[in-house]
Amino acid sequence: MAQKVWVSMLFHNRKAQLLLVNSLTFGLEVCLAAGITYVPPLLLEVGVEEKFMTMVLGIGPVLGLVFVPLIGSASDHWRSSYGRRRPFIWVLCLGVLLSLFIIPHASRLAGLFALNAHPVEIAFLILGIGLLDFCGQVCFTPLEALLSDLFQEPDNCRQAFSMYAFMISLGGCVGYLLPAIDWAGSFLAPYLGGQEKCLFSLLTIIFLGCVLATLFVTEEAVGQVDALAGPALKDSSPKPSSPSCCSCQVSKSLLRARHVVQALRNLCALVPQLHGLCCRIPKVIRRLFVAELCSWMALMTFMLFYTDFVGEGLYQGVPRAEPGTEARRHYDEGNE
Repeated sequence: MAQKVWVSMLFHNRKAQLLLVNSLTFGLEVCLAAGITYVPPLLLEVGVEEKFMTMVLGIGPVLGLVFVPLIGSASDHWRSSYGRRRPFIWVLCLGVLLSLFIIPHASRLAGLFALNAHPVEIAFLILGIGLLDFCGQVCFTPLEALLSDLFQEPDNCRQAFSMYAFMISLGGCVGYLLPAIDWAGSFLAPYLGGQEKCLFSLLTIIFLGCVLATLFVTEEAVGQVDALAGPALKDSSPKPSSPSCCSCQVSKSLLRARHVVQALRNLCALVPQLHGLCCRIPKVIRRLFVAELCSWMALMTFMLFYTDFVGEGLYQGVPRAEPGTEARRHYDEGNE
C-alpha cells in the first residue's frame, strides 16, 4: 500500500521534477551566454591576438566533439545510488564552477605561481575559458538524456523538451543582459569587487543554486515508476548481504572497468556507423544540416566579435591600454 502511494506521489510531482531539472538548463545557458560574451575582451586585454583568440575559443567545441560520444555511452551503462546521469552532470558542473572562479582571478592566481605573471595569467585565462566552454556545452548531453529518462511518455516528453527550449531561451536572455549592467557602480561592488569579479560572482551564485536543485531530482525512482506500478511489484524484503565485502567491492570495480572498456569500444564503432548514416540521409535533411551549420557559424562569429567591435570601432578604445587611461576607459564602456 505504501509503495502505491509513493508511486502516485511521483506522478503528481512530475511538474516539480521538470522545473528542477530545467533549472540547471537555465543556469548553464546563463553562464555560457554571459561568460562567452565577456571572454573576448578579456583575452584582448591580456594581449592575445585576434587570430589566436578564435583558437582559444575553439578548444571547448573540439574537446566536446571527442568526448560527447564517450560520456553519453558511459552514462548509459553507469550504475550508482545517484542514478546514471547525475554523477556526470555534477562532475561537469564542477568544471563550470571552477572556470567561473579561474577567469576573474587569473591575474591573482598567476601571481601566486610565478614571478613573471603575465604568461601564467594568459595560461590560467585559457584554462578557465576552455573549462567553461567544454563543461558547459557537454553538460547539455547528459541533461537531455536525463529528461528523456524521466519523461518517456510522448506527451510528457514533448512537454519536457518544450520547457527545456524555453529555459535555454530565458537563460540566454538573462546571460546576455548581465554583462550590459554596470556592476562596478552598483551596491554590490564593495562586497564582490569590480565589474569582472562582480559579474562572475553573480554567475557562480546563480549556477550553484541551479546545481543544488538537481539534488532533489528522483532520477531512478521516476525512471522505475512503470516497473513499480506494474504487476511485478515483488518481494521488497531486504536481500541478504554478501559474505565478503572485499570481493563485492572488487566485483563492482571490475564491472565499472568493463563499462569503461565497453564505452571505448562503442566510441570506436561509432565512426563507421556515422559514415553509413550520413550516406543514407535524405537530401532534404542534408540541406537542413548545411543550413544549420552555416547559421551557427555566422552566429558564433558575430557573438565573438561584436563586443570587441563596439569597444574599438564605436568607442575608439584600446583593449591593451593601461587600466585607468582614457583609451582603456572608452574600451570598457563599449563592452558594458
